[in-house]
Amino acid sequence: MGSKLFSELTLSTRSGAGVSLRNRAIVAPMCQYSVAKQDGVATDWHLMHYGAYAAGGFGLITVEATGVEPRGRITPFCLGLWNDEQLTAHSQIVNFAHQYGAKMAVQLGHAGGKGATPPWFPGVSPVTLPEKDGGWEVVSAGDKPVSAELATPHQLSTREIAQIVQDFAQAAKRADLAGYDAIQLHAAHGYLIHQFLSPLTNNRTDEYGGSFANRSRFLLEIAQAVAQVWPTNKVLGIRLSATDWVENGWTEAESAELLRILVEDYGFTWLDISSGGLSPLQAIPIGFGYQVPLATQIKQSLANPQVTVSTVGMIQDAVQAETILHTAQADAVSIGRAALANPHWAAKAASELRVPASDLPVPNQLWRARF
Repeated sequence: MGSKLFSELTLSTRSGAGVSLRNRAIVAPMCQYSVAKQDGVATDWHLMHYGAYAAGGFGLITVEATGVEPRGRITPFCLGLWNDEQLTAHSQIVNFAHQYGAKMAVQLGHAGGKGATPPWFPGVSPVTLPEKDGGWEVVSAGDKPVSAELATPHQLSTREIAQIVQDFAQAAKRADLAGYDAIQLHAAHGYLIHQFLSPLTNNRTDEYGGSFANRSRFLLEIAQAVAQVWPTNKVLGIRLSATDWVENGWTEAESAELLRILVEDYGFTWLDISSGGLSPLQAIPIGFGYQVPLATQIKQSLANPQVTVSTVGMIQDAVQAETILHTAQADAVSIGRAALANPHWAAKAASELRVPASDLPVPNQLWRARF
């Protein structure tokens, strides 16, 4: 029996053409905090970083959280895609990765009330930076801080919400021009879309708050606007926190219903399932592959062969990843910290799974390596 991890995977598209990946190993989006001029423009670090994953054999590389407007950045040092200078820098990364066989996705997001913070390094407190230190007024679904350490956000008006929806659409247009094969809306880990979805942070009383339908409205408006401008032969994806891990928070049942709507009404075909990130009260059962059951629940609830469900979270080695796929718990695996530790994780995994040397997903320059 051949390797499931290193079997080809076709991500479905609305046109029916599909986007083929050389394998099912995906690089998860991971912030690099490496924008030099705080202008959202990718640097040589990003070219090196993502290029290494392409040379290292991954099938799909997801570029880190990329702000759709300046206030949408998590930190002043995060990427953006709201102007053409940023587009040009993204294009260079995509073009390089394509040369070495990888497909490319970009995670489009808005940090909302978790924006304007310092880079997430050991010993650095997650406080909201004042404007003099590069910060800005943060915004959110409601008018209470996402956590005690963060600033009280400005509650978005309906007019401001409509503008952010259009910011997502414009960023999607630029992502297309940059050559990306897929986009991934960031609806996880306590950022703005998640802040609208969860009753823990959404205390609105208008059409964007209260019921499941109202709390989902912002995301669905973004989905509609993005679907209108994103080519039908490219992949629409989303990363979603399937649960807040907090009583009276966002639930797995709500996730399943929301994803059903995105698939059936808007043509989303790639669902990357994560969890948590919104509340300090979250009770997460952390352990190896701890989020895999959430992906399995979504996969089983949809039962749609046109949908790819990927799972993420402490997936460390080749055998673990292979087992997840062979037992149909998910269709693909997103690798985070293990990929940071070894950009050639995919090539090493292929070798460990005894993929024939002639089929190792590495460029000729690395043929001497013993993965």
